[in-house]
Formats: sequence, structure tokens, C-alpha cells
Amino acid sequence: MIHETDIAIIGAGPVGLFAIFEAGMLKMRCHAVDALEEVGGQCAAMYPEKPIYDIPGHPAIDAYELIENLNAQAEPFSPVYHLGQRVEKLEIIEGDMKGGQKADPALSPASSAEQEARRGSKIYKLVTSKGTVIHAKAVVIAAGCGAFGPNRPPIDGLEAYESTGGVQYMVTKKDAFRGKRIVIAGGGDSAVDWTLSLADVAEKLYVVHRRPKFRAAPESVSRMEALAEAGKIEMVIPYQLSGLEGESGKLTGVKVATLEGEEKTLPADHLLAFFGLAMELGPIADWGLNLHMNHIEVDPATCETNVPGIFAVGDIATYRNKLKLILCGFSEAAMAMHAARNIVFPDTAYHFEYSTSKGTGF
Repeated sequence: MIHETDIAIIGAGPVGLFAIFEAGMLKMRCHAVDALEEVGGQCAAMYPEKPIYDIPGHPAIDAYELIENLNAQAEPFSPVYHLGQRVEKLEIIEGDMKGGQKADPALSPASSAEQEARRGSKIYKLVTSKGTVIHAKAVVIAAGCGAFGPNRPPIDGLEAYESTGGVQYMVTKKDAFRGKRIVIAGGGDSAVDWTLSLADVAEKLYVVHRRPKFRAAPESVSRMEALAEAGKIEMVIPYQLSGLEGESGKLTGVKVATLEGEEKTLPADHLLAFFGLAMELGPIADWGLNLHMNHIEVDPATCETNVPGIFAVGDIATYRNKLKLILCGFSEAAMAMHAARNIVFPDTAYHFEYSTSKGTGF
């Protein structure tokens, strides 16, 4: 069976979900593919209870609640989800949705004139790891970090503690750490945000970082420093992880050391290591798109890639002065869908209307 749609969206994280909404507002139907078994991307899979502070109109909102709201926002437009599978192949075929199709030799760059000439004359064929086939008039890649996994610290015996939950790389249920001794290692937003979130449930919380400066939002760092001054958390700086203590997978302590070799052991039930994600584009790397450091280069005005009709939004997209913020991904999704509308409805004039006047009626 071949599924036919206006827009195929690769990735059903927060930006992909908002792209579905924007497409629906422009009367375009969507099919979305995601490798995870549920929508929400990293927000659902890695930190559902993590508060997010920079969503407009929400002083703070947990990641799972944000996903629930975005899912509800997209629901009126009846998107079709293909979950638990990833897009393995993407090719361009000529002709309309009903037949007369001819394989395009490659996904190749085109000049502006060539792009305009080719708009509306191509169909994008996506084939997933489960054999699902989708034909679409345009494609939006909202794949976040691509296939991702945590960067693990180089500590001997790590696996034994991973299997028992002594060492973790995400927090799915905040209450699981209530009354526990926790060591948080890392210097980015995840480490700082979870420090703020878990400080009121942990019996003892240590923050380990190799230098005093953190790569996180300044306001969040200030709040963390205030907790340290109040004695609610302990900053272990400048130290880095050097080993683990325990028996039969039960963690009892985390060894840390300075660059000069000074060592000490922090009594702990859990180590939360936040050293970022290892990003792998997977099949996307073979689709003829302009890549820069595992990201897809796009036109910032439309988020279109070098291949006409294929757009990239969210964390996977890059351009000059790009900010990796969910709210920027939302803006990119809106721009991409307005540009894609010219491909889906090439002969139909569009008169912009605000949502307050047009509503969400399809």
C-alpha cells in the first residue's frame, strides 16, 4: 500500500508536531514518521518531567505537558503517524500521485530558476524500515539530533551500574530520586536544569564539573549558585569523574578527581551523567543534502535545503546565527510550511489570515 499525502514529516518531536499544525492551518495533510514508539522526540523519551522555561506564554512547563499540548493542537488536522520506524530511503519520482512516475537519477542541488521550474512536478517517495511507502508533494525533516544516544563517561565498570539504574543519562520520573543521594555531572543546560528540579527531592545533591563556568542559561546558573549558597546542594568544582564504588551493581559512591590528581569519593545512590548526545544522521546523510557538522544547511528565509521541495527545521537545521531553541524551531516550521504551500498548491493564490480570524477548521 502506498500512502499519499501533501507533506511528509520526518520526526514527530515538538517541532515536527507544530509543523503538522502549521500545515493543517494551510489546508495541507500530513504523514509523520518517527523512530520512537510515541510522539514527542527527546522531550518524551529522555526528559518528560524536565521543566522548560523558554516557551512563550509558559513561565515553566514540563516537557511531557508541552508534548501533550502540541499533540492536541495538531489533532484537529488528523495527521497519520508511522511510529517505531525510520525513513531508510528518500527518492524523487516524476509525475502525479496517480501514476506515470519516473525515477529521478539523484537528489541534486538546483539553481533558483531550476527550482521554480521543478516545483509541483516532483513526488517524494519515502520508504521506512518497516516497508511503509509514502508519496508526498514536499518533505520536512524535523529529526532533531537524528539518531541519538548519550555520551558516556570513560569509567571502568560503567555497564554494571547502568543496568541497575545506578548510572543514568536521563530522568523520566523525578519522584524516583526522592530521598536519594545524587551526583549530577556535566556543565550544560541538562545538568543545571535537573539540579534545579531535583534539589527539593534529593537527600543530598552534588554537582560535579571540571571548571567553574557552566554552558547553560545564565538565569538558571544563577539559581543553581543560589541553591549552593543556601546549602541545599554542594558544588564539586573543579573535579571530574574518575570511578565508581559499589557491589553487584548497587552504587554506593562516585569517585572524582582534580586535574592535579587530588581524589575524593562522594557517597551516592545515583549518578546522572549529562555530557550531551552522540548524534548520527543515519540514512539522511545519503540523501544529497548539503551537510555541515552533521546538520543540514537551509535557506533561513524558507528552511528549504539545496534540494527543491525538501525542508529541514529544528535542531537538525543550520544557518548563520542559528539558535537551538524549541521556539526557533516553531518559527522555522511555520516558515517551511508557508514555503511548502507554494509547492502543494502552485496555482492557488494565498491570502494570509490570522488564526484568531480563521480558526482551525480544515
